[in-house]
Amino acid sequence: MTHSDFLSAPFPPAVDLPDLDPKGPGRFHNRELSWLGFNWRVVEEAQNPRVPLLERLRFLSISASNLDEFYTVRVAGLRELAHAGNTTPAADGLSPAEQLVLINEDARNLLAQQQVVLATLTAEMSAENIHILGRHDLTDEDLPHLEDVFLSGVFPVLSPLAIDPAHPFPFIPNTGYSLALQLERKSDKRPLQALLPIPGQIDRFVALKSGSGHSFLPLEELLLLFIDRLFPGYTLKSHFDFRVLRDSDLEVEEEAEDLVREFEVALKRRRRGEVVRLTVSKGAGGDLKQVVMDELDVTEAEVVELDGMIGLADLKELVIDARPDLLWPTFSPRVPERVQDHDGDMFAAIRQKDMLLHHPYETFDMVIRFLQQAARDPNVVAIKQTLYRTSSDSPVVQALCEAAEDGKSVTALVELKARFDEAANIRQSRKLERAGATVVYGFLDLKTHAKISTVVRREGSKLVTYTHYGTGNYHPITAKIYTDLSLFTCDPALGRDATKVFNYLSGYAQPEALENLAISPTSLKPRLLDCIAAESEAARAGKPAAIWAKMNSLIDPEVIDALYAASQAGVEISLVIRGICGLRPGIKGLSETIRVKSIVGRFLEHSRIVCFANGSKLPSKRARVFISSADWMGRNLNRRVETLVEITNDTVKAQIVSQIMAANLADVAQSWIMAPDGSFTRPEIEEGTFAFNCHKFFMENPSLSGRGSAGARDVPKLTHTDE
Repeated sequence: MTHSDFLSAPFPPAVDLPDLDPKGPGRFHNRELSWLGFNWRVVEEAQNPRVPLLERLRFLSISASNLDEFYTVRVAGLRELAHAGNTTPAADGLSPAEQLVLINEDARNLLAQQQVVLATLTAEMSAENIHILGRHDLTDEDLPHLEDVFLSGVFPVLSPLAIDPAHPFPFIPNTGYSLALQLERKSDKRPLQALLPIPGQIDRFVALKSGSGHSFLPLEELLLLFIDRLFPGYTLKSHFDFRVLRDSDLEVEEEAEDLVREFEVALKRRRRGEVVRLTVSKGAGGDLKQVVMDELDVTEAEVVELDGMIGLADLKELVIDARPDLLWPTFSPRVPERVQDHDGDMFAAIRQKDMLLHHPYETFDMVIRFLQQAARDPNVVAIKQTLYRTSSDSPVVQALCEAAEDGKSVTALVELKARFDEAANIRQSRKLERAGATVVYGFLDLKTHAKISTVVRREGSKLVTYTHYGTGNYHPITAKIYTDLSLFTCDPALGRDATKVFNYLSGYAQPEALENLAISPTSLKPRLLDCIAAESEAARAGKPAAIWAKMNSLIDPEVIDALYAASQAGVEISLVIRGICGLRPGIKGLSETIRVKSIVGRFLEHSRIVCFANGSKLPSKRARVFISSADWMGRNLNRRVETLVEITNDTVKAQIVSQIMAANLADVAQSWIMAPDGSFTRPEIEEGTFAFNCHKFFMENPSLSGRGSAGARDVPKLTHTDE
C-alpha cells in the first residue's frame, strides 16, 4: 500500500504501462477530469467521520458551489469550442467534444452522489435535532409564523409570471432558481402555465420557531405552501423546480479605451450568457418542461434530472453557530511573538529580520496592520499595492484611502479581470480614485495576479522600502480559511525588485536586472525550468537531488515534461497538489521517482512553494527555496503577472523547508495519494492509531520567523495533541 507520509516513507514501486507512449499525449492527465476528481475529494470529505457533522455539510455545500463555477466557466468554454467545430485536442489528446462527453458522465455521477451524501447527513442531523422539513411535515403550530414570514419577508419580492403569448418568458439569471407550475382555474378548469422565480436575495432556508432543536423549511416549500396567495382562484395540479447555469466567462474588447466601462458592459453580458446546464427536479415532464427547455435553448444533453434537493450550495446557511459541538473547535489565529515584542510596531518587527507569517495560523490582521500603520505614519511617503481579490468592505482599501487623503503617494494596481470579483473591484477602484490614489489596471492581455505591497519610509537621511510578498489575496475573509504565506522584509534588493514590478505594471517597461525575483510572463517559467534542470545535473553527477513543491494546480506541459526528465535522471520529486494535476506519477521509464498527494481538510491549501535540494539532501539549509503567487499552469506562467520570490533568510528558509513543507509531506490524516491513472485514494487509517494532521500541527506550533528568540535550528518536532 502507498503510504501518505512522503517525508519518511520510501517511494512506492513504479507501475509498468507498456502501452503508454512516453512522448505521446497519454503522458498527461486531462485537466477537466482532474478538477472533477478534486471535487469528488471534497464530496468524500463530507462523508469523513473524523470531520464534525456541520463541517461535513459545509464541504457538501462547497462541492456544489465548485461544480457550479466549473460549469459556468470551464464547461461553457469547451461547449463554445465544440459548437464552433473546434477539434483541437488538449495536451492529453482529447478534443472539446470528447471532453464534454466524459465531463457530462462524471458530473452526473457526482451530482447523484451529492444527493446520497445529503440523505446521510440529514439523517445524522435529525439525530442531533436539526431538521430540514417539507411542507407536509409541518404542524398547525408552525403555520402562523410561516404565514408571517411569507407575507412580510417574501411576498413583496415575488413576481409570479404566467406563460402565454401576452407574457413573454422571463429572463432567468445565472444560478437562477424557479418553480414551474401547472395550474387549473377553479371556475372553469382552464389550465394555466406559470413560473415563480425564487428570489436569490432571500435566505434559502426559513427557521421554524415551534418545537425544540432547530428546524428549517426550504423557501420553495414555503412558496408551495402559500401558492393560493399568489394564484387565487387556481388549483396547483403539478410542478417542478429548475435551476439555470449560464456561460459566465467574460469577453473584453482588447482595444477598449475605457477598461472600467468595458468591464461594466461585459458584466451585463455575463448575466445574459447562454445556458450551459439546466437542472430539473425528478418527474419533470410534459409540455411545461419542453416550454422551459425551448425558451432557455437547451438540449436534453444539457438537462440534468435530479432526485433530491436542487442548489446544494445554499446548504451553507444551515452551518449554524448555535451548535458549536458540531463545528470545528474554535481556533484563534496567533499574533506573532516578534510583533508583540515590539509593542505591535510592524516596521520595528520587520527591521529586526525578515518575517514569514503562515495564514490562517498567524493572523492576517498583521497585513492589514502593516498598511494601517503605514497610512498613519508621518514618516511614510509612498505606498504601492496590488489588489486582485478583496472583501466588499476592505480594510486594505480603507487604509490606502486614508493614506491618500493624508497626502501620501498611493498607487493601487486593481485587477479588473479577477473572475467573479470584477464588479467589486470596479467599486474599489472608484473609491480609491475619489480618495486621491493613483489607480492603474495593468494590462489588457495579462492578469496581474502577483501579491505585492511596498511602503517607502523616511528613516534619517534614507528612504527604506518595506515589502510584503504574498501567496494569497489581500482578502481578510478568505485569509481565515486559506493557508497562505506572507513575507515581510526590508531587504533593499527585494524592495528594488518590487518597485521595478510596479513600474512595469504602471508604465509597461519590462523590468531589467531583477535581483531576487522572477516574474511571469518573462522570467518565472525559465527560472523554474533552470532549477529543475540543475537538479537533473546534480543527479547525473551522483549528488543528492530532490524537489519538494506545493501548489493548487500543475498542468503546464513544458514544466511536466521537465519534471519527467528530472525523474528519469534520478531526481526524487514529492508534490503536494491540492486540485488539478496533469502529471502522471509512478510510471516506469517516465515518472518512477515522482509521487503526488492532495491535502483536503479544515483549511483550503493555497500557498505555493518549491524547494530544490541544490546538492544536499532535503531538508537542508543549502536548499534553494521559493514562494510564489503562481500555480504551474499555462495561464499563470504565460498570461499573468506573477512572482517567484527566492528566500535567503536562514530562519525563514528553515521555517518553509523543515516546518511547512515537512509537515505537509508528513500529513497522513488529510492526504489523498495520486495513482498513475490520475485517480486519488485516501489510505485507510486504523481506528485508534495516531494520524499526523498538518493543520493541527500548525495550529499548535508558532512559525519560526515570527517568534521572538527562535533560530533556524529551533524547528518543532512534527507532532501534535491527539484530542
